[in-house]
Amino acid sequence: MIDAHEPEAPDYRIDGFKAAAETIEEDFSSVTISDDMFVPLAEHHSDDGRDSYLLFYDQAAIWDIPGTAEYVALHLTRDVEQRTFTFAYERAPVVPLAQSWLVRRGCPLAGTLPTRNHGPRPADALTSRLEDLLRTNPDGRYAVIDHYTENPGSFGFGSEVRTLVYDSHPDSVHAPYRLFLEETAEDFRSYTVREGLFTSAEAADDWARDRATPLPLAPASESTVGHRAVAACTRSPLVGTAGLRVPPAPVTGPRPAHPSASRSRRGAR
Repeated sequence: MIDAHEPEAPDYRIDGFKAAAETIEEDFSSVTISDDMFVPLAEHHSDDGRDSYLLFYDQAAIWDIPGTAEYVALHLTRDVEQRTFTFAYERAPVVPLAQSWLVRRGCPLAGTLPTRNHGPRPADALTSRLEDLLRTNPDGRYAVIDHYTENPGSFGFGSEVRTLVYDSHPDSVHAPYRLFLEETAEDFRSYTVREGLFTSAEAADDWARDRATPLPLAPASESTVGHRAVAACTRSPLVGTAGLRVPPAPVTGPRPAHPSASRSRRGAR
């Protein structure tokens, strides 16, 4: 485990390259302005040198707008003949969604697996199964519509991430809104993920605010993830990382506003 306050420098591999347009250069500078606070979790570079896929934990996220997602997925594309690059990025509330985004952009699943154990581990098999579903998103069934991260930035309090999705699977027609609740233990050694069923986004939002009743859990069912290799990989303790949950060093320089999955004003809070 590397020092959370002194992460290694991101390996963008763009030395000798320039942005394909001035706006791309400006956007890249904005996205990476605080990359000294990025903790590298996973990376994959294509053999032809044209693509790099990077996954980071952003220690500075807790200094941003409340609820800001803490993971950054980055895809760099190079024109090796023109020596230029373009990029795309996504903020994600949990690791499986960041991995899913990278895979959709062409990264092998194995290339998204964290190479270091930077955080707590899945507490049980159900947690791993639900993360499999988010990571693979079989048949494109889940559409993220809201998320909120509560991280106090200190040990002894734990953390919570709420991700609200719309589930288009036919079996979910009567309760298509699913709240994936990730809760990290106070000692940060483990975390759980549970899936709640709701008939509307408003109902999920009301539950998140009031907590008057237990989370209405989804019934146990067989995982729709059919690849044994995927299941084996996602049970690895290196995959189930919920991120480094420690107080970050002060951020020097302004934080840019980051686009992310759309948030309602009520924000699954």
